[in-house]
Amino acid sequence: MSRPAPCPGVTALLVIAKEPVPGRVKTRLTPPFSPVEAAELATAALEDTLRTVLTLPARRRVLVLDGHPGPWTPSGFDVLPQCAGTLDERIAAAFGTCSGPALLIGMDTPQITSALLAPALAQDAWDGCDAWFGPAEDGGFWALGLAVPDPGLVRGVPMSRPDTGAIQRARLTDAGLTVRDLPPLRDVDTAEDARYVAGAAPHGAFSATLGRLERAVAR
Repeated sequence: MSRPAPCPGVTALLVIAKEPVPGRVKTRLTPPFSPVEAAELATAALEDTLRTVLTLPARRRVLVLDGHPGPWTPSGFDVLPQCAGTLDERIAAAFGTCSGPALLIGMDTPQITSALLAPALAQDAWDGCDAWFGPAEDGGFWALGLAVPDPGLVRGVPMSRPDTGAIQRARLTDAGLTVRDLPPLRDVDTAEDARYVAGAAPHGAFSATLGRLERAVAR
């Protein structure tokens, strides 16, 4: 029996991601994993993320992709190319494609669930709220939602730093926005992160792929 389609939502869901090409993704996993193995883990993380997004209520689902779609790209997504530039510029440009409320996530948190994102995707998610913010444990952020997607709220925020999340959240509040927070999550950068995240989502493709690769090493 096919799964019933989720109810339409009021928010566009954006997933910003890289095509999982060896040597271009998850480079901090190498070592202990080879570039090919790191790309396998990236593929699995992306598959889990996109699969979950398909179950969520959304006005539109968009994969904002650096690279080309592959067999891991399910139907149900509009695929848009990322613009050139730094990560803040690419995130800003992704929001610039939206004409209404939008929530952006990445591909590094395959443990996301519908329950985790439910508050930001409810029909009343934007009542008295201008922005949703999901902090990452490493100091960045894993989710950013804007009721009015203004690229200027992201452009210029320094990325991949321990204070990135604090700077981004301050940018929102300094603009006078009312911000609500999602739970903090650990994203996948290192092998230790990968093991932690796999344990948090033991039934996903990411956990299965990590287990297979580590069993192969142990032989």
